[in-house]
Amino acid sequence: MKSSSQLSDVLHVLLHMAEGDGPATSASLAAAMQTNPVVLRRLMAGLREAGLVASSKGHGGGWLLSCPLDRITLRDVHEALGAPAFVSLGFREDRPECLVAQAVNEALGAAVQDAQALLLERLGGVTLAALSQDFHHRLARHRAGAPHRLEEHLHAD
Repeated sequence: MKSSSQLSDVLHVLLHMAEGDGPATSASLAAAMQTNPVVLRRLMAGLREAGLVASSKGHGGGWLLSCPLDRITLRDVHEALGAPAFVSLGFREDRPECLVAQAVNEALGAAVQDAQALLLERLGGVTLAALSQDFHHRLARHRAGAPHRLEEHLHAD
C-alpha cells in the first residue's frame, strides 16, 4: 500500500505561503508540491472551508493564510484534509463469525485506535508557528555554512 504524503505536502505549501509576500498562485504552490494546480486546489478547498486559508481570483489573486501561524495546529490541517487514516490495517473479514478472527480484529482495532489518538494529540500540540521557527533556525544555520545552496533550494521549490 502506498503511503499518503498529503499532510506533509500541504504543510510544506502552508509554510511557503507564510514566507511569501502576498497571495501565492495555485501554479507556484503546485510547483512546490511537484503536482498539478488542480490537485493543489482540491487539497486547499478543505483548508478554505476550515477557515485556514482564503483565495481570490484574477490578477494579483491567489492563496493567503487566514489565521496566524500560532493558531493553526498540524491537527487542524489534518482535519481540514478530511482526517484521513494514519494507520491502515485491513482485516481478513470485517464481520467475522470465527471467534479467532473476532479476537484478532478487536486487538488490531484497539491498537490502531490508540495509535491514532496519540498521533492526533501530538499533532494538536504542534503549530505552524513552531514549524516556521524550526525552518528559520535551520535557515540561519545553513546560511552560516553554505548560503548559496539554500537559496537555490528555496527558489527551486
